[in-house]
Amino acid sequence: MAENAIQIQVRDAVGKGVARKLRAAGRIPGVVYGRSLPPVAVSLDPRVLRRILTRSAAGLNTLLELEVEGGGALHGRPVLVRDLQRDPVKGEYLHADLFAVDLQQKIQISVPIHVTGKAKGVELGGILDHSLRELEIACLPTAIPREILVDVSPLDVGDSLHVRDLVLPEGVELRSDADLSVISVVLPAAEVAPTPTEAVPAAGEAAPEAEGEGAKAKPAEGGGSE
Repeated sequence: MAENAIQIQVRDAVGKGVARKLRAAGRIPGVVYGRSLPPVAVSLDPRVLRRILTRSAAGLNTLLELEVEGGGALHGRPVLVRDLQRDPVKGEYLHADLFAVDLQQKIQISVPIHVTGKAKGVELGGILDHSLRELEIACLPTAIPREILVDVSPLDVGDSLHVRDLVLPEGVELRSDADLSVISVVLPAAEVAPTPTEAVPAAGEAAPEAEGEGAKAKPAEGGGSE
């Protein structure tokens, strides 16, 4: 994991003011926590974190190794990014939650589901409905699959694949509901003819009264609502 090492600094000060100063200095606030580790406030370089996550095919499921100047309890700890706050406009990292893991204990995590092949039903005019994009699994931190591949080639119109039909790597346990639909091949919806709209009166013309309704009474002079 040396290539995925990320340097952090433990910090005592917390709060919005501290976070603003960190970001102004090119760093972001974060927190490291785990099953037997109380939360520890830290700071880190968001550019390094982005570079690691972008380079890795595992994305947020990339196993990181903490480096702490001067050592300490967190030095060398393997962690996963459990939450990453981003600027909604610029996409810049604002805060990172790092979950310390035990390499010998299984963890629950989400992995993406990717489709391979072209469904037989699509060639016959059907549409591929990919309703479930991620799968909840449990495995060792060192055995997290980058993705779950699903070959849809045999699927005809009306066929579906459910979570129970997926093939998982050895040592990986399913945590999602087995009855959830993952992919279906459906017929395109029939086109509905547009409903005729009522004619809009031209400028200066009065709108026709609705059938069976009389003209609305004018408010009495001098009256009004407050």
